Amino acid sequence: MTAGTQSPLALVLETLDTPLGGFTVVTDRQGWLRAAEFADRRHRLDRSLGLRFAREGFELKEGTTPANISSALRNYFDGDAGAIDRIPVVLDGTDFQNKVWNALRLVEAGRPISYSTLAARIGKPEAVRAVGAANGANPFSVVIPCHRLVGANGALTGYGGGIERKRWLIDHEASSPRLR
Repeated sequence: MTAGTQSPLALVLETLDTPLGGFTVVTDRQGWLRAAEFADRRHRLDRSLGLRFAREGFELKEGTTPANISSALRNYFDGDAGAIDRIPVVLDGTDFQNKVWNALRLVEAGRPISYSTLAARIGKPEAVRAVGAANGANPFSVVIPCHRLVGANGALTGYGGGIERKRWLIDHEASSPRLR
């Protein structure tokens, strides 16, 4: 490595077991979540990492997820719907995406809202489609709870992990004895 060049970002990948199948988690050396996706959607995870970290470069190695993250995910799937709120996440989207993703983390578990409601909450009521696009670009499945958005009529729409998973996540959160 020559002077002035930066080391590639060191990332650790682990696939955890969940009631919905394998869930792949990518963290950095500082213990921050960098990506999360269901294991059967690994192609999407790989594409996202490539696009997001192409400039600085990255090395991805299998390893162990930091205990605070794996514990929070285990607690979430065991019924503590608020556990995912304690996972440290590095948001590296556009300013608009980050605004949407931060707002998604504030949507109450078990109480899905419409895309238009979220657009209004971020002060952009005319940006419903842009909210949908940011939601679809979310690299932190489950942790940034894009599954909490529904159509204007309450219909389950647009979840990359599949409508059955979205239904399960919403029902799981609604029945959580430890809602925040």
